[in-house]
Amino acid sequence: MLALKKINNNFVLCQDEAGEEIVAMGKGLGFGELPREISIREVERTFYDVDERYLSSVQSIPQDVMSLAVKICDIARKTLPYQVSPNLTFTMADHIEFILERARKGINVKMPLAYDVEQCYPAELDIGKYAVRRIRKDLKVNILASEATGIALNIVSARVDDTPEVDPASENTDEDMLEELTEIIEDEMGIIITRDSFAYSRYATHMNYLFQRLHANEGLGMGYGKAFEDLSKDCPDASRCVEKMSGHILEKWGSSPSDEEKLYLILHVSRLCIKEE
Repeated sequence: MLALKKINNNFVLCQDEAGEEIVAMGKGLGFGELPREISIREVERTFYDVDERYLSSVQSIPQDVMSLAVKICDIARKTLPYQVSPNLTFTMADHIEFILERARKGINVKMPLAYDVEQCYPAELDIGKYAVRRIRKDLKVNILASEATGIALNIVSARVDDTPEVDPASENTDEDMLEELTEIIEDEMGIIITRDSFAYSRYATHMNYLFQRLHANEGLGMGYGKAFEDLSKDCPDASRCVEKMSGHILEKWGSSPSDEEKLYLILHVSRLCIKEE
């Protein structure tokens, strides 16, 4: 196959014999001049139908993290009764790297959705628990057991079949709100957010879940106010931005996120700023 573009040292964008673009994984594939022909013996794995916007998110991710993400996603594809997006390996690698980044900085975030995930997505949570064990063993990082919830939700978000129909009127309203809140982040944080970036995609997915809960008058529950207060002190600019976002939602829809939900929003706003620097 023809290697066209380096993603990182071990991942390259290729073209197969049929002319289709694929992502190839193999030790050292990204080294050397491109384009060039590579032998199938050099390739450990191939990935079809990957959205290119997700590829930039893994450029700086270590190979051991990528390899673990591949292993976790293989298990998900073999054990779950539905198809998952071909992008899952790359979103999972980015998610694991974000977990490790928080662990290095000593930022421990409890998961308010843990009970809901346990009840609604037990199979995905089992995979999340497996991932936590492998991260601790393979990557030598003692992450919290609660990180299994976030990993499970990452898998749930990658489901590609049985998608429920969305009321067009509600969808348009939510799209408008998403754009208005994104513009608030840009104005308050002094950045330009790339709408086709992976960081934005993560943020937008979270906001859509938030909108669904607000429309249904469902909250995340109580008990994480202290974590919200601590994170607000650690990230004052992002916290002020989230308060303005919450005020805008309250003005438009008559309801606003709880402190538990704001905690997650602060993390997403902070991450958007990091990715857009």
